[in-house]
Amino acid sequence: MGCDCESCIAKTLLSVFNFLFFVLGTIVLGVGIWLATDKTSFIALLKMVDNDQLEHFTQPAVIEQLAYLLIAIGSVMFFLSFLGYCGAIRESRCLLTTYGLFLLLILVAEVTAFGLAAAYKDRARTETKNYLQTTISKYYTSNDYNKTDAVTLMWNFMMTELECCGVDDYRDFELSEKWNATKGEHKIPEACCKQPAEGNCPSQRTKTNHFEKGCYTALTDWILRNRDLVIIVAVSVGLAQLIAIFLAFCLCKSIEKYEGMRL
Repeated sequence: MGCDCESCIAKTLLSVFNFLFFVLGTIVLGVGIWLATDKTSFIALLKMVDNDQLEHFTQPAVIEQLAYLLIAIGSVMFFLSFLGYCGAIRESRCLLTTYGLFLLLILVAEVTAFGLAAAYKDRARTETKNYLQTTISKYYTSNDYNKTDAVTLMWNFMMTELECCGVDDYRDFELSEKWNATKGEHKIPEACCKQPAEGNCPSQRTKTNHFEKGCYTALTDWILRNRDLVIIVAVSVGLAQLIAIFLAFCLCKSIEKYEGMRL
């Protein structure tokens, strides 16, 4: 297609952006497939690194759940970037339109979710708390890292970093059947204990030896403290999607115009 300045810029930007995204998506998808099919080599690789934190990621259940997550994310990235890159390079109106519509649907879903959360704050707060409490009651398990899974690892990390315990407090863990079956003499999860541990925590719970603040409140406070960063990231992602949609449809229109001139 003989292109004017605007369509050439749109084609170049779409090609470069989606090529980079395609490479990244391929890497993510490849790592996910590798983890799903060959956990042993990944565990061996992590054990070569002298880092106590990485030991938590050597459990088969954690690796399997991480693999499925990476495969899902990588597949979406691979598919969308393939549509955008091939559509721009081959000047295919069909691929570009499909690419633009997919991005538009994702953007509309994001804006709708944000709008509903802002309009129904109390309902959103209740639903978020219920979901978090469900992850504890259904999936949270032993303090033993040899028996942990991705959900337990996520909760332990969040409680340690945000210095919180449970969704509202330590009593949320009393609803977890897996925790109750494996906790032994522990009264609360070890991640809820203040460091250095006092009063024989977690075997004994006192008002001073564990985090009393719930993680929902702690997470909300963290977002408010970093709201400028959160807003910048959210706006940047939205603008990037909007620009990609605009470029896709502009290039599609230029191709249609050029094809019309040839007839």
